[in-house]
Amino acid sequence: MNLYIVENSSYLRERLTRLVARRQGVQVVGYAATARDAVQDIQRLKPDVVLLDIRLDQGTGLDVLKQIKMRGQPPTVIVLTNYAYPQYRERFLAGGADYFFDKSAELDMMLQALETLRHRFQREQQLPRAEHSMSAQRAIH
Repeated sequence: MNLYIVENSSYLRERLTRLVARRQGVQVVGYAATARDAVQDIQRLKPDVVLLDIRLDQGTGLDVLKQIKMRGQPPTVIVLTNYAYPQYRERFLAGGADYFFDKSAELDMMLQALETLRHRFQREQQLPRAEHSMSAQRAIH
């Protein structure tokens, strides 16, 4: 599963990258500190999952969310923020975020969500192979 990190703090980007890199089957494919860089990279790299902060150096996480969710087959978006106020949670979830977690209190929950997503993406990748194999068997008979 390919993961892209959108976080304005270089310290937190590095920490999250190390934390996520320990998970088998999860690769960090890039990161950005600004909304513009994030949107451009996400469109180019097409990650499976985006880990998104609300506050960025230029722009906001909501700017990023709106732009990447408008495209066909958008990535799964996990918002991870220190600003986990109910009004932000509602706005981001209504805007298309799949998950919303507080950095200071719900980091373990975010990691559990990543693990769940990793399993889901693994199953989805195995499905086409299984369907192809079944089609090939039918063609032989």
